[in-house]
Amino acid sequence: MRKGLPLAVFALILALPVARAAEAPATVGAPLSPPVLPGAGLAQHPFLYAGEWDTRKPDKQSMFIVRDGRIVWQYSMPLHNAQGHIQEFDDATLLPNGNVLFSHMSGATEVNPDQQVVWDYPAPPGTEVHSAQAIDSERVLIMRNGNPAEAMIINTATGKVEKEIPIPTVVKATHGQFRHIRMTAAGTFLVGHMGEGKVVEYDLDGKVVWSVQAPNVWSAVRLKNGDTLLAGDARVYAREVNSRGETVWEFTQADAPGIKLFNIQTAQRLANGDTVICCWVANDKNLAEWKDSVQVLEVAPDKRIVWALRSWSDPADLGPATSLQLLDEPGDPEKPGDQQR
Repeated sequence: MRKGLPLAVFALILALPVARAAEAPATVGAPLSPPVLPGAGLAQHPFLYAGEWDTRKPDKQSMFIVRDGRIVWQYSMPLHNAQGHIQEFDDATLLPNGNVLFSHMSGATEVNPDQQVVWDYPAPPGTEVHSAQAIDSERVLIMRNGNPAEAMIINTATGKVEKEIPIPTVVKATHGQFRHIRMTAAGTFLVGHMGEGKVVEYDLDGKVVWSVQAPNVWSAVRLKNGDTLLAGDARVYAREVNSRGETVWEFTQADAPGIKLFNIQTAQRLANGDTVICCWVANDKNLAEWKDSVQVLEVAPDKRIVWALRSWSDPADLGPATSLQLLDEPGDPEKPGDQQR
């Protein structure tokens, strides 16, 4: 016994490990989510859904449009392209003309409703593209990981690269540099330096406008209230910070009892104030667990979960979740900042 420690206190300390050990087995093999989830499942919203690295289906990576609770459109590609490079759906948007713009690590592409390619940017050897944002009806902002790394504005009508903005990074491994980037309503753009744990806002000349620390950040979106919504990937957080970098709202595993959260890759803010989160599960090598995981959460400002989507079998095996666009949300997806995603 430590000298001077009262016997009653010592006895209490001894009791604590025994109590915790007795409780531990109850969590072993616990379900990843409850059998009944809040919301209306596939019918809660119409949406465009895309996700990375569905290793269950190496020949058929797919993204989907779901309306009225059923898949109405699907576009698929193999996990590896003809050159052997990985293809995975990272960022996808249904445009006003009915085309879908998406990035897929090996480049960025736009397809029409008939699944015909109308524009394509193949990533040069040694580079990766994980982000593609329409900034008007003919121009796309992409982030090209590489050495050097560059944000690029490309005219999809002419194929011309209109702007190249070098983005400095100390991360040499291309895959760990960046994921989603987003142009703001002010014409700047937010870059999540995933490997450096920070978000930096740049102007179109590459000058730093603002920055904030954000461990493992996967995506960053400037909200209409001036704050910035962050998604922390393997750090498992969706976090709203103000212009001073202070956290004003956050959702983590502690706020989702009974639902196992895996990587939070993207977060978006809805017009009604709710936050929609994509929980990517493909880092879990135990494929048998995937079917019990929740792919999407819609969270009210008070952190109440109003919708949780788990769809791994008929009528829709959607696969891992990375990017979600709600098609009942107001705003123009070709106008930066109009939709908070």
